[in-house]
Amino acid sequence: MDLTIEQLKTEFEQQGYIADQDTVVTAYLALKLKKPLLVEGPPGVGKTEIAKVLALVFNTDLIRLQCYEGLDENKALYEWNYQKQLIKIQLAQADRDGQCLTAEDNLFSEEYLLERPLLKAIRAEKQPVLLIDEVDKVDQEFEAFLFEVLSDFQVSIPEWGTLKSRQIPIVVLTSNGERELSDGLKRRCIYLYLDYPSPEKELRIINAKVPETGRRLSMEVAKAISYIRERLELRKKPSIAETLDWARALTALDADRLTPEMIDLTQNIIFKNKDDIDNFRQNLGSRELVGYLSNGTGKTGGRG
Repeated sequence: MDLTIEQLKTEFEQQGYIADQDTVVTAYLALKLKKPLLVEGPPGVGKTEIAKVLALVFNTDLIRLQCYEGLDENKALYEWNYQKQLIKIQLAQADRDGQCLTAEDNLFSEEYLLERPLLKAIRAEKQPVLLIDEVDKVDQEFEAFLFEVLSDFQVSIPEWGTLKSRQIPIVVLTSNGERELSDGLKRRCIYLYLDYPSPEKELRIINAKVPETGRRLSMEVAKAISYIRERLELRKKPSIAETLDWARALTALDADRLTPEMIDLTQNIIFKNKDDIDNFRQNLGSRELVGYLSNGTGKTGGRG
């Protein structure tokens, strides 16, 4: 499916993903140039969601490689089912008639191959979306292996030879910026930086994802979350997911606006550790937050 930029933006919105023009154009260019899309930004801003939406837009499989410290080629590419191979050898040795011995020559056949995400994407019959999530968590050796695979879209299995990709996958890599990625990997990708959304954009996201939330409450939630992110130095800033959870929680409590009491009741939806809760109470507070929403100054002289 060959889409224009406007069609791609419409498809994103139909899947509930509110994207600005820069995001859509960058994704479009990655698709058009058949290059991986590297999406960097803080946790919870919708990086992974781009890959999920692309899989929906193109009606194809999403194959996910979740990166972590210590990830190696075997876990990412393929492994042999050694336990099954061993059982086959033992059965062959135990067979007095020797009927199973011929199977020893096929111990590295398809039956014993365990496909991991990279090989699965390369061997897919239909072009899949390959999501390589949180690539900044792997070490530099694995990163070097990764960009070689992304360059050629082929792998070598000693027992089989070289396997070339049937379809070049749509590749999305995400990074939280925990470490600087190599120039080699970046050269092979189209780069996109996603930051926390503006209050206006976050309001559109709330309306798309939690339409049952009232108009006033949606506006106040979007403004409040943005103000909290800007005002406080937090261990974990509220992500878009927390914004949506907060809107759902407030709606479940039949709230039609934010009050100090309602904020105090639901602050554990926004903050995910005690230090951040204490920070909010000491340096902002529910009353000051409501004051900011009321007059834009935040100076009410008290803490909630």
